[in-house]
Amino acid sequence: MKNEFLLSLSKEELIRLIEDYSKNWLAMDGVWFQSVERMRGMDEAMHHDAEAWRRFTVIEAKRIKAFLGLPERPGLEGLARALQCRFYANLNEADIIMDAERKTLVYRTRECRVQRARERKGMPFHPCKPVGEIEYAGFARTIDERISCECISCFPDVTDPACCCAWRFSLND
Repeated sequence: MKNEFLLSLSKEELIRLIEDYSKNWLAMDGVWFQSVERMRGMDEAMHHDAEAWRRFTVIEAKRIKAFLGLPERPGLEGLARALQCRFYANLNEADIIMDAERKTLVYRTRECRVQRARERKGMPFHPCKPVGEIEYAGFARTIDERISCECISCFPDVTDPACCCAWRFSLND
């Protein structure tokens, strides 16, 4: 089924719409999380966040992999392409640093919309490392099961103050 309205939009309008969809998705993620956080506390909110990401990251990765037409085992090059198609790619400032010799890829989020929003609201930073470990590892493994992920820096364990978070992906033969 085709949406005639979407078909009538220009490329620039579609890009703006994708950006708005990304913001809406992130707002919904934050709204439900903050609702649980207020009513049940951070621990319970983190539990549900982890469970949601455990499932969502696989769904997102499978759809992106299909959209890009990636082969079964696209390696770190495929992961780099896929990371650029995530909702977050439209919202956060990030770097992808490939080290072909070491068979690693580092994904660094320089500016995180979630943490900046919590900061503006006077809320404590989101302790995203435990959920990030589920999210990024699950995403990478779905793109290529040979890829492992480790946290370099992420709140509350910030080791690199020049970024909001950083993740290292390694290709294991």
